[in-house]
Amino acid sequence: MKSLSPASFKQIQQWLYQTAGILLTTQKSSMVVSRLWRRVDELGLADFDAYLALVFSPEGKAERAEMLDRLTTNETYFFREPAHFARLKNQIIPSCDERPMKVWCAASSTGEEPYSLAMVLADQLGEGGWQLVASDICGRALQQARSGLYRLDRVELLPVDYLKRYCRRGTGAYQGMMMIDSALRARVRFEQHNLLCAWPEAGAFDVIFLRNVLIYFDQPTRQRVMDNLCAALRPGGWLIIGHCESLTGIRLPLQQLAPSIYRAPESTAARRVSA
Repeated sequence: MKSLSPASFKQIQQWLYQTAGILLTTQKSSMVVSRLWRRVDELGLADFDAYLALVFSPEGKAERAEMLDRLTTNETYFFREPAHFARLKNQIIPSCDERPMKVWCAASSTGEEPYSLAMVLADQLGEGGWQLVASDICGRALQQARSGLYRLDRVELLPVDYLKRYCRRGTGAYQGMMMIDSALRARVRFEQHNLLCAWPEAGAFDVIFLRNVLIYFDQPTRQRVMDNLCAALRPGGWLIIGHCESLTGIRLPLQQLAPSIYRAPESTAARRVSA
């Protein structure tokens, strides 16, 4: 039966919060049904009770990963919130003396954001002056991102010059599609990573983009995630969050330079004092 009982929703809700820090409100019940029912049907199961019995069984590890993928994939597009890319080009890149400049796109989804970043970095720094890591918790989204293949209706905000230089129009079976140029794709390293966990290397990045993700977390989870991100920033590093997001009430060893724009102190001593 295509319905989700309150008890089953709560089971999913608690698991998703414990696993990824994402807080599902009861208003999201219909979204959960729409994203998971097809999987229930694919497996030939009668209802959600049977599906959750499989998911949370000792043999359900692969299916838990599948459910996570289906619940965490979010829509995005190229050059979303373009003012951030203008700031990267005009202020952040000129301010970074370290080479290669290291950038982390910390919630890369299906790849539109990291490839947008890669285009700006390649345009401004050439072939050797930058490194870009893109991570997401969703394995399916990362698979899509690595392919670099997108519908043309996803590129509305992509500058025409970048479209010509870094994208290839599909033909035949790929009519209406475009692919990121292979040389640019090769420059982006995609990793599966849970933001609840610390990045393996402290002080690794000059710039971190984490946009339109914090809205899915409660306050304690935001604090935990921000602690992990701040630890991954180099002294003087930049943090960019979404325009609609707020870090009010979050303890940060960073200076807010503008709405959604933060920067770490130049010295590690200052960072320890701020914390």
